[in-house]
Amino acid sequence: MKSFRLVNPTTLDEAIDFASDRAAGSSKFLAGGQDLLTEMKEHLSGPDRVVNLKSIPGLDALDSSGGSLRIGALTTLSRIERDAAVRAHWTALAEAAHSVASPQIRTCGTIGGNLCQRPRCWYYRLEEANCLKKGGTECFSYGGLNKYNAILGGGPTYIVHPSDLAPALVALGAEIVLRSKSGERRMPLEKFYVLPADGDVTKETVLADGEIVTEIVVPKPAAGTRSTYVKFKERESYDFALSAVGASVVLEGGKVAAARLCLGAVAPVPWRVERAEKVLVGRVLDETAAREAANEALRGAEPLSQNAYKVPLTKTLVERALLALAR
Repeated sequence: MKSFRLVNPTTLDEAIDFASDRAAGSSKFLAGGQDLLTEMKEHLSGPDRVVNLKSIPGLDALDSSGGSLRIGALTTLSRIERDAAVRAHWTALAEAAHSVASPQIRTCGTIGGNLCQRPRCWYYRLEEANCLKKGGTECFSYGGLNKYNAILGGGPTYIVHPSDLAPALVALGAEIVLRSKSGERRMPLEKFYVLPADGDVTKETVLADGEIVTEIVVPKPAAGTRSTYVKFKERESYDFALSAVGASVVLEGGKVAAARLCLGAVAPVPWRVERAEKVLVGRVLDETAAREAANEALRGAEPLSQNAYKVPLTKTLVERALLALAR
């Protein structure tokens, strides 16, 4: 690991000033540290200065008293999964938080860090592989080892976004709040992520240099809302998803009045499938509707040489998630 200077700001403005001071070299924000410290140890990131956000009061707030759910970026996953209001009204989020890694990691890991974590692709994580994601000229997974890579939205790189909370939050209609020297901006979470083909291939989000995620805002669920998060992984504990589904529906009179579906671990971004949502609206949530929505969700998938299994797997997860909401 490269030597660095650790600073402990006590306000957001101070943290932003530290990160914006180019004369002091490059900076990275430290939240829970589960991803950043690993990248630094593997020489994938080498900041001159690490700005510790845990020294700023108020960034770990969790409040649902106003109807909507407001979550500070430093709120831990363990706190989210245990919160009674989250479990009752934003169930998909509690289930997604519970699915992450191990209890020890969930005690340290934060929602902001989970949403901003970097890809897990073998080639990206291998220090010696100068892949396209790290400024090279080739995505080695395209013709190489790609069992875990994208089947939707891929190209020119084929990473998948590893966050569990992001698909659940997109399904719940969440917004993300960012802060920089230019002020504050707020956007739907799904707009926070960018496809490799639509921006800087070395980045996964719209975060600018020196910009901080401060808060996640999840709207109050409409009457009749049900949500869930379903994840499939190779081993029962401490593993990333091979495929995942965040689903939310509003049921009125036994039929779907509204639906939101977001796929995880199959695309470079949390992959919302609006055309599959439209299949469900106005229908009874039964096996036929769930199967048709699942087929629509995977329409256009383009598997690589080793990950075609993700197509039937993800269809099955969509069906399971929707049928779970029908009970």
